[in-house]
Order: sequence, then C-alpha cells, then structure tokens
Amino acid sequence: MADADVLLTPREAAAALGVSYAAVKQWILAGRLKTRKTPGGHHRIPQSSLTPLLKSAPAKSRIESRERFRTVSGRNQLVGKVVEVKFGGLLAKVVLAIGDQQITSIITADAAREMQLRKGQTAAALMKATEVMIVRV
Repeated sequence: MADADVLLTPREAAAALGVSYAAVKQWILAGRLKTRKTPGGHHRIPQSSLTPLLKSAPAKSRIESRERFRTVSGRNQLVGKVVEVKFGGLLAKVVLAIGDQQITSIITADAAREMQLRKGQTAAALMKATEVMIVRV
C-alpha cells in the first residue's frame, strides 16, 4: 500500500511555505493551491502540493539573510530544550527548559517561524540587561 500524503491545515502550510495564513487562504480560494475538504468543510492541503511553491520561492542570498548575524557577542546564554511554542497574533511565547528550571521569552511570531522553533529542539536563551532573546542552536 502506498504511503498516504500528509494533510496540513492552512496554518501549517503557511508556516512550511514561510507565508501568511491569509496568503494561503487566498491561494486556496483562487484555485492555486489544491485542497481536500474534511467532512466538516475544512480545507486540508496535501504536503505534496506545496512542492511546486517551495521550488518557486526565491532563496535569500547569504548577504540578505540573517545568517551573517549568527555569531553573537552576548555571553549570557543558557542552553536548553524548547518545551513550548505558542503563537498568538504577532507574538510567540517560547518556553525553554534549562535543567530543572524554565525560562519564557515573548518574541515576534515571524522570528519564531523564521527560526522554525519546535518543541524538543535545542535552543539558547540569550540575556542582555533586561532583555531575553532566543537563539536556535
């Protein structure tokens, strides 16, 4: 039996493509992105249908990307595991477990998506004065 194609919600597809939820919904309504409907009428997108869109997305050059900023001068870094990533509008709550302690940071949802933060990943909390930033390791 052939493997079934993984079905994604529009939000999951948007995150995989690096675009907004609204863009994915427009593509669905315009027929650019083929979907299957659940019995409840919700759109589900076969992961294989994202492939043409992934190939057509222009790759950022190293100069344009944030890759050149990966080396950071901040020395107050605590490395741990991501135990929660919760998106809410423009922001994302990221919780890291460091030993038996947890540290929480509120960052932009765009930054969390760009870093592709997921539960179970290794990441570091970078502290500078009263600010705590998340650095994916």
